[in-house]
Amino acid sequence: MNSLKSFIKNNALISWVIGFQIFRFLILPFMGLMPQDAYYFLYGQNLSLSYFDHPGMIGYALRLFSEIFGKSVFVIKFTDFTITTFTILAFYKLASYFLSKSKTDNALILITSTLFISILSFNSTPDVPLLLFWTLSLICLYKAIFEVNKKYWIFAGIAMGLAFNSKYTALLLQFGLIAFLIFSNEYRKLLKSPWLWLSILISILVMFPVFWWNYQHDFASFTFQSSERTSSITEFNFSATYFFGAIAHQLLLLLPVLFLVMITFTFKFIKRAIVRWKLPYSKTLFLLAFFIPTFVGFFSITPIYWVKLNWMMPSYISGIILAGMFINQKLIKIQLIFSVIFHVLILIQIVFYVAPIKSDDTWIGWKELSLEIENLQKKYPNTFVFSDDNYKTSACLNFYMNQKVYAQNIIGLPALHFDYLGDDLSNLDSKNALFIDSDKRFANNLLKGEIHPELKNYFDKVTELEAIIIKINEKEVRKFWVFYCENYRSKNQ
Repeated sequence: MNSLKSFIKNNALISWVIGFQIFRFLILPFMGLMPQDAYYFLYGQNLSLSYFDHPGMIGYALRLFSEIFGKSVFVIKFTDFTITTFTILAFYKLASYFLSKSKTDNALILITSTLFISILSFNSTPDVPLLLFWTLSLICLYKAIFEVNKKYWIFAGIAMGLAFNSKYTALLLQFGLIAFLIFSNEYRKLLKSPWLWLSILISILVMFPVFWWNYQHDFASFTFQSSERTSSITEFNFSATYFFGAIAHQLLLLLPVLFLVMITFTFKFIKRAIVRWKLPYSKTLFLLAFFIPTFVGFFSITPIYWVKLNWMMPSYISGIILAGMFINQKLIKIQLIFSVIFHVLILIQIVFYVAPIKSDDTWIGWKELSLEIENLQKKYPNTFVFSDDNYKTSACLNFYMNQKVYAQNIIGLPALHFDYLGDDLSNLDSKNALFIDSDKRFANNLLKGEIHPELKNYFDKVTELEAIIIKINEKEVRKFWVFYCENYRSKNQ
């Protein structure tokens, strides 16, 4: 025991890293089901080559862990925690290729202390496997390019393909690779190497299931991910809210010290390239090639488009290594102070639910809602259940209830991957239903007083019932409007 204490005392790095990871692991049992957890768990329970919103890697991971350890909220969180822990280990290996031992240790402390690692450890999203395979891709590309180890071109192709099978953002890996080779005087010759193009070909072959699923479904996922966003960007409407909202998100995810260090070195490198027409040496250029397109690219559109907080996460891998080159011990200590404060606040919020969340993006109330609906079905037997909020309520109820719960495709509205589950809605004809509608703002306990206009087109009669009020620790925290819908017609008449 004394030797263990001495080891930890003399290895502050290990103490901090293990401390953060133990904290995250111990908090897992207190985390309730998030809608994203439930939705991607639904992916895994309905195995497919790909899915409407994203490729299926996170769903496959959740299915694998649930098959081994059983179906529970803890197992879902444990899946995210485990994959993210491997990402941290892979990051440490990658950082060691570019930094001295002490600076590698600093980089490891920086990434482990961030809130984005905590988010990935608690919440199932495609970014969880994306960050792992993105990091593994960079490791393999480093070995292929700088250590001239040809077999790693093959491994890099596999890793880049698996990253794409996690999230479409991974296409920036191939983009960054080509950009690095174009701008690197020393390694530009590799553009003629058959190993480079073999690697890219292998990545495309690994991606093939996603392309095949899209081909079979009229490229629905590619269209969904591109057309709506492209049209919004081309409208070119400036919004200060979008810009400052993006800054606020990044300050929160990275914490102020790390974010400001990233902004500082980004400005310096870009200024040096434009003013002096001078690029950094090859290894630094390699890191920038996988940082600038994602970090600066997404930031550049924030004045005209709402960039989601997780879109820049892949850039953090090489970005934090670059930060490790410049940051000093004093700034690291300040970063850790911010990190401890924010993580304590997170713990208080998760355990005691101090601040109400006016959104369906919460871990509170879903299990209680499912129990209330099951009790309601005893009064209204032989009813099916559906909701209309893209996926959140429907996915969570599907996880908790021992029955099929439907989404807004019941009333003819687009319902993300619920549209691709193969349900024959005509089997529900003439049945009655319970329509669940979340009151996100929860200002009072009153009835909604109005009926969703589409309900009248698919049911003969719609009656609003008493709202379901969810209490946690004797405190009212969630509210759901409930409507009893009679005689369903799957075809609008």
